[in-house]
Amino acid sequence: MTTTTAPHFETEWAQWHRDREEALRDPLGFLSLTGLHWLTDSPDRVPGLPGTWWVTDHKVFITAQPADRLEFDGTRIAGVQILLPAEGAPGLHVRHEGRVLEVIRRTGRYAVRVHDPAAANLREFTGVPAYSPDPRWVVTGRFEAFEEARTVTTGAVVDGLEHHHRAVGVIEFTVNSVTERFVAFGTPDDLRVLFTDATSGVTTYPAARALTVGAVEDDGAVVLDFNRAVNLPCAFTDYATCPIAPEQNRLRIAIEAGEQDPALLGGRS
Repeated sequence: MTTTTAPHFETEWAQWHRDREEALRDPLGFLSLTGLHWLTDSPDRVPGLPGTWWVTDHKVFITAQPADRLEFDGTRIAGVQILLPAEGAPGLHVRHEGRVLEVIRRTGRYAVRVHDPAAANLREFTGVPAYSPDPRWVVTGRFEAFEEARTVTTGAVVDGLEHHHRAVGVIEFTVNSVTERFVAFGTPDDLRVLFTDATSGVTTYPAARALTVGAVEDDGAVVLDFNRAVNLPCAFTDYATCPIAPEQNRLRIAIEAGEQDPALLGGRS
């Protein structure tokens, strides 16, 4: 474990934490979600939404009249609208007055995710619980690149879904004389990891936390600032489809740093 002597460590962390909470207050972000509705090949109404929705030949169909006030790409839907959301990507936005109806594709399944700026979860949000920042949790690790990038497949918080991650190597680090290794995703210029540890399901969210690592130094060194380990959207809402941590990234040690579980600590409505 490496310590840092930066005189403004706590101040910088506090600003980062405030910025993080402010981002979560986005009126159409994950805290605004009020529903996740899976579509079928049968034209049907979606609870609380105008129009008729279904899936055929990997296309999402919406039928609506101008009075339904559904808009896509700045134009009100009048008749049939066809959408082609990309697998695993942010969804396509259909607007209904102040709401965004996000059409997504996950593991070949299609859904409508409802963002409402008047959502109770957003209105009642008071912040993200977290461990107090501690410079001892700024750790130097060593990155070992794979000869070729590989795909790591994980499950998701929604049964039956999968996530496919571009893995580029492993990071090895030592905490309290215990050496751990986990798989890093992204690129050597922008590494990130999903992990669980001995706090998961106790004080932190059980499925995974995420840590942005950043770029690898010329000598292979990387800085792991676990004070900035964050929750995935699924820690805040039941309407997300987040990945779980890969088996290789389930650490034995307790990472008592970073964000804690809003549900366990009373911070999630």
